[in-house]
Amino acid sequence: MSAPSPASEARNPGPSWGYRFLRIADRLLPEFVFKPCRAIGTVVAMAAMPEQRRHSRDYLRHVLPRRVRLLDVFRHFFAFEEALMLRLRLVNGRTIPCRYAQGSDAFSEWMDKGGPVLLGSMHVGVSDMLGCQIGGVHHRRVYIVRQRVGNSHDTDQMRVLFGLHIEFIWVNDPDQMLFSLKEAAATGDAIAMQCDRLGHSARAEAFDFLGAKRLFPFTIYHLAHIFHRSVILSVGTTEADGTSMLHASPRFEYHNGESREDGLNRARAHFQAFLAQVESLLRSRPFLWFNFVPLNPTVQTDAEPASRIE
Repeated sequence: MSAPSPASEARNPGPSWGYRFLRIADRLLPEFVFKPCRAIGTVVAMAAMPEQRRHSRDYLRHVLPRRVRLLDVFRHFFAFEEALMLRLRLVNGRTIPCRYAQGSDAFSEWMDKGGPVLLGSMHVGVSDMLGCQIGGVHHRRVYIVRQRVGNSHDTDQMRVLFGLHIEFIWVNDPDQMLFSLKEAAATGDAIAMQCDRLGHSARAEAFDFLGAKRLFPFTIYHLAHIFHRSVILSVGTTEADGTSMLHASPRFEYHNGESREDGLNRARAHFQAFLAQVESLLRSRPFLWFNFVPLNPTVQTDAEPASRIE
């Protein structure tokens, strides 16, 4: 694989030294002291990020069964901070066991047997940590497709820690990404990508989510057709006992000889079922949606051409 492209102008919020400070503080401070400090830091972060507060409130308005309070926005921000803390603790060498939720048999079977598969996920809970855990703990090699941004100390350290088993494919350079995807697809290893933010996605389609038809990236299923791979979707949550829980879809199988449109129709049903699973999870645990950006745009339900972007 070629070296990653330089960081784009996009960057994670916060000072460049923030992640390193959290790692050091986590080593030195007892949790009963450090956790209130993290809560105070979250309040400061909220005050400095009005745009993210607005997007948080808008999302919570769609998922909560009551009027959104400022405390709810704080809980949303704090849940994100705690998920970040879990990633930093993984970087610090802590073991975080991962269990499978009911219905995740396809994922556990792939973990046992391996094989070329496309792994789709979303910015929910600790989902972005799972690829590193799969590679570093279960020794399945995974190519992870994501955007390279500045101030991403956690990602950089995970790459160092799990570098023997994971490889990042950066989407910032579309031409290089396509070449890297083809290179990865020629192996028998897994390719993982996010399926919730439109961002760099070349293809999107509309699905029912949070009370409306909303556009989601659909690229993973087109890649399944191109590379003749199956698809498994999953998200990860944190549990009260300190473990993480993986919630996965059934396997979407590529059928050799099936027409492209028939395959995509099956794929749409597969993705819609997973979105229903994610929505059910979010309605029971609403603060785990870690997209502090505008909700996926809605489309008109009575105009099919408006619901699909090619």
